[in-house]
Amino acid sequence: MEDNIKIRNIAVIAHVDHGKTTLVDSFLKQSHIYRDNEKVMQEKLIMDSGDLEKERGITITSKNLSIPYKDYKINIIDTPGHSDFGGEVERVLNMADGCLLIVDAQEGPMPQTRFVLKKALEMQKKIIVVINKIDKSFADIDKTISRLYDLFLELAQDENQLDFPIFYAIARDGKVFETIPNDFSVEADMNPLFEGIIKYIPSPQFLLDLPFLMQVSAIDYDDYLGQGIIGKILQGKVTPGMDLNVIDENNNTRKFKVVSILENRGGIKKEEVKEALSGEIVTIIGASNVRVGDTVAISGHKERLPDIQIQEPSVKVKFEVNTSPLAGREGEYVTSRKILERLEKELERNVSMKLDVLNDEYIISGRGELHISILIETLRREGYEFQISKPQAIEKEIDGKIFDTREELIIDVPKEYIGEITKELSMRLAQLDNMVEEGEERVRFYYKILTKNLFGLRNDLLNKTKGLSVINHVFLDFVPSSPQFKNDRNGVLISTEKGIATAYSLGTAQERGALFITPDTEVYEGMIVGINKYDRDMDINVIKTKHATNMHTEKTDETIYLSPVIPLTIEYGMNFINDDEYMEITPKHIRLRKKILNKGLRERSKKS
Repeated sequence: MEDNIKIRNIAVIAHVDHGKTTLVDSFLKQSHIYRDNEKVMQEKLIMDSGDLEKERGITITSKNLSIPYKDYKINIIDTPGHSDFGGEVERVLNMADGCLLIVDAQEGPMPQTRFVLKKALEMQKKIIVVINKIDKSFADIDKTISRLYDLFLELAQDENQLDFPIFYAIARDGKVFETIPNDFSVEADMNPLFEGIIKYIPSPQFLLDLPFLMQVSAIDYDDYLGQGIIGKILQGKVTPGMDLNVIDENNNTRKFKVVSILENRGGIKKEEVKEALSGEIVTIIGASNVRVGDTVAISGHKERLPDIQIQEPSVKVKFEVNTSPLAGREGEYVTSRKILERLEKELERNVSMKLDVLNDEYIISGRGELHISILIETLRREGYEFQISKPQAIEKEIDGKIFDTREELIIDVPKEYIGEITKELSMRLAQLDNMVEEGEERVRFYYKILTKNLFGLRNDLLNKTKGLSVINHVFLDFVPSSPQFKNDRNGVLISTEKGIATAYSLGTAQERGALFITPDTEVYEGMIVGINKYDRDMDINVIKTKHATNMHTEKTDETIYLSPVIPLTIEYGMNFINDDEYMEITPKHIRLRKKILNKGLRERSKKS
């Protein structure tokens, strides 16, 4: 019994890039779980195990691990920092009894810092603050702490929450200090923070005498074991062979038998156990078609636990079967039934997404463009083929009136680009709240902006600031609807023929604008192959070849030089397409096209 009390369940929360996952890496490497010669000891961002997480350098899904420290077991939940994946934070906080709030010493509290702290305080979680990256050239620890106190004063639910311990870290080097060191090169380790977790984070309740009860906080899949349901045992115990009930969102109850129970026993690996007690975070095997938020209890229990409170989505995208002339060539799963099954499966674990079905159109709502683009990229890598329409901001009807979603936007940029920022945000009808100097060379803007006026902003600002702007935003509230700013995108270059693009034709086409395609690309009528220099669409033939001739001239023999094409990514395409266009997604290609492929039919539809 005493061993179970010596458990600490903590969630690591922060704004993106403030060092959560790096801190967890240092926890793992200094826990003596792994041998020095094991591969994991040479890895960085160990918890970011998915391909997309490694490629993008961000945490997308929450993950659990455990670390033995002295005679304690510390269960750690690593959460995403990007606001688009805030639902991952919301769904796992109920497994934690406290949180480590990581804050960059130079950037200070950011939009997602406020969001995750607000959620943690509302759920009465004990907070330990870790000021990270204290060795940065422009770190301002005093200013960061002052801003944190202001944030706690604003968000605290009671006076006790204003009393929080602060530690100072260089997570990259595996160093944590109880006080600010004079010399950052001094020897140090993670032990002060381990001790702080034991001291300040409460142990979970040990309610062994009550019947088993758990809420599903995460879903795991294994090709061999099947679906695993993850959560913290709120009371009682569970053993293999037990009969349990799942109570879903409609209060429907169905039984299942526990096949096996898994726990993290040192690091990220799960081990099978014969018994799990209240307070422990476990994975239970044996159920199927369970969703995050469902209640799991002993047979006969019928009362569902309160729903996990998830912030509403702000962006929606329509998924459809691919209808282009090249449809079905590359995808393994191309039918509407297969696409719907996969989207429904996504909703089992991705609680911040919603699905609406309208005939063969599937509208996915998510927290932002990145949230939905990650889903799109995941599906294409799994062999799915489909097309999507232009993303739309979600409106909400309140008392018969339409409201728009509004977000807090923070932009960090070198001072030389102040004019570019103010011009772009003024055009997008954003409200400037504050502008603060961050050191001698940079400035930080604080705006409020409608979600529908955010589309394409990141790409536009990165281009205008030569990649030197840092842009963050998070949902703020709903406000009465107002007109959307008109994004005056240039027209597009549209293929008039089906065939293979030639260098000869593209050499002529690039004089009219920038291209998306290279020679030997297969094209079809209505496919968008580039951006026009002007604000009107232009139909062009990109499959023409140079006519054979007996006349040899300097001009006909000269080499054709083609400019680099614009890389076509999912995020770029989502921001680029207009209402009359689709983005075609296959495992091998991303293409843009007009919804009406034939030029004559398009022109007639505009007149009607």
